[in-house]
Amino acid sequence: MSLFSHYALSGKDLQNRIVMAPMTRARSTQPGNIPNALMAGYYAQRASAGLIIAEATQISPQGQGYSFTPGIHSAEQVAGWREVTDAVHAKGGTIYLQLWHVGRMSHPDFHQGDLPVAPSAINPEASIWMADEQGVGSMVACPTPRALRTGEIQGVIEDYRLAARNAVAAGFDGVEIHAANGYLIDQFLRTTSNTRTDAYGGNRDNRIRFLIEVATAVANEVGAAKTGVRLAPYITARGMNCPDIIPTILHAAKQMEALGIGYLHLAEADWDDAPEIPADFRQALRQVYQGTLIVAGKYNKERANQIINEGLADLVAFGRPFIANPDLPERLSQSLPLASFSADSLFGGDAQGYTTYPAHPAL
Repeated sequence: MSLFSHYALSGKDLQNRIVMAPMTRARSTQPGNIPNALMAGYYAQRASAGLIIAEATQISPQGQGYSFTPGIHSAEQVAGWREVTDAVHAKGGTIYLQLWHVGRMSHPDFHQGDLPVAPSAINPEASIWMADEQGVGSMVACPTPRALRTGEIQGVIEDYRLAARNAVAAGFDGVEIHAANGYLIDQFLRTTSNTRTDAYGGNRDNRIRFLIEVATAVANEVGAAKTGVRLAPYITARGMNCPDIIPTILHAAKQMEALGIGYLHLAEADWDDAPEIPADFRQALRQVYQGTLIVAGKYNKERANQIINEGLADLVAFGRPFIANPDLPERLSQSLPLASFSADSLFGGDAQGYTTYPAHPAL
């Protein structure tokens, strides 16, 4: 096995084991957060990935926390995403959509002055990217959210289900539930962000309840095999440094196995001095979850091949390298040098720094 061998994922024959990780690029059409032809071109350029997981996409207006991020809750958004999936499929690619609710990682400006919602009214001590009336973006501090009432939670779960239905209607091959990186589901999982005393807080069974109910609703809508879940066991930013998160993640993974969820996607810490993921965690995860495992976090070709051959992952996701290297799988397979991206054009803007990175001249 290698990064360049085929892989069967939920009935799809992936041409390689390289995944394009979901990355926020904030290029949707305004007003309405509508996917567009520019985005279709961007994803089509990268369709040689075995699997594309499209950028985090809010399941509802309440789920938004950053400017210009696309949604999947209106007819116009579904139509815009259909243009994207058609373009990727025309190039022979496979594409999933990541379903997103940011929870407390938001700002009242996105909610007509209302506070963002979360499991508990605890400030994340973090910031989000927000554009002003001129379209100029900057980092803005998140306020303290309000706690979701118990009676509201089923409505949020229904938003996930409807978003999954819309994703399939838009032509996606499957969906990924974003339960990582300090967003709403992750906030329910952790003792540092969830101090609830109802059925959704306290012990591990209660803290994973929201994830299980979301995953069940989505799986019932689109099929468990076409449903993935992203988790971030070793990420501590945004108030996520929970001392109980590793056993909680393993407990949740066991429940995802019982549901028949198609894959788990580990967002590993990717900063320079990030902790190494312990081998015993990887082995424990393999024991409780038998489905496809995707890993993401500063992997190169050598590390990717190693973890695949060790049997600790099936697919490896690359994020930043795909920005300036639309032909990343070909560059990796032929050991060609990788181009660098411009940080100035990561969020918002036009085609520059988005679809203007060329393929390698040798390809």
